[in-house]
Amino acid sequence: MIQQNKYSIFAFAFFAFLALNFGSCSSDDSSLDEDVTIDENDETDMSTDDLAINVDASYFLTSDGTVTITTVPCTLSDGTSTDCYEIVTNSLPSDHNMGPWCPGNISDDDTAGGIWLEGGEVYDVDGAFVENMAEFYNDSNWLMYDANGDIYITDTEDDCINAANPDVGEAYENFCVECLPSYITNLSQTFTIPVTPVAQSTDVYFSTAGQGGGPGTVSTLPSTRGVALNGIEFSAPAPTDNILGAYTLAPFDDAGGHINVHQGYHYHAATGFSTTIAQEDGHAALIGYAMDGYGIYEYTDADGNAPTGLDDLRGHTDDTRGYHYHVDEAGNNNFINGLHGAYAE
Repeated sequence: MIQQNKYSIFAFAFFAFLALNFGSCSSDDSSLDEDVTIDENDETDMSTDDLAINVDASYFLTSDGTVTITTVPCTLSDGTSTDCYEIVTNSLPSDHNMGPWCPGNISDDDTAGGIWLEGGEVYDVDGAFVENMAEFYNDSNWLMYDANGDIYITDTEDDCINAANPDVGEAYENFCVECLPSYITNLSQTFTIPVTPVAQSTDVYFSTAGQGGGPGTVSTLPSTRGVALNGIEFSAPAPTDNILGAYTLAPFDDAGGHINVHQGYHYHAATGFSTTIAQEDGHAALIGYAMDGYGIYEYTDADGNAPTGLDDLRGHTDDTRGYHYHVDEAGNNNFINGLHGAYAE
């Protein structure tokens, strides 16, 4: 489990919402759709082209058939015609277990539940966390258990769907929302990423809401941040304000993932459970690829050092990996902040 002293939760206020500098990032002269949100103050060094490192399909876990990868022609957001990898996954990780999410009783320890991401911190969702939510959030309306200490948990697929609805009704207030793998046995997800990243002259930022929309963005901007090497989606930030605002809790498991029936199992944080590719020079390990084909690496290197010199996207460049990203700290409910390269439309 990821440990957080359960008695320390009272010390935190209500929810507020990378290692050496390898040099600055550079990009080519390609342009994006004028409606895309861009950094108009971009002072990226254009004197040297980015070292484009191809996506290595052999790193993905395909041996058991849960992930398949084919090469397909594609057109990127800047109009580039190229080859992409089409990654099809059943949205169930083959390298670690899923769950648990909700503890059953307020007496349960941290092995019975998952985690919650709040104000930059990672909390164990044990019985004590649920018991003390009213004090944690300074709101007496929180009471997610009965007189016996049993926690109210969604226990059917319909309940999972209804409780995960943005307009969840009062019937699901004070429920711990737990959607199970059995609900998504027939689901598959397809992700398309360029084999060779194509750097852009301007960076594209995800909206603050984490859904790839909002003012100044285009509808083709993906909300998905990237794909882990086990085929699981690196998702946009979880809408924790909406979840909490309906007096529900939708915990993540220790791997930072949970399930909905449309998206399947997906991650909202990198906590060290999924497959990694260690780097010979001690650099942070590769954990997946962003939707623009640039690598996403762990937050810290082999010695536990955080990276420095990151740009606003959480990326930088070195001579081995070219431009690449470092994932955000788990408690921030975030992976990366935008895309440096063109993405498949």
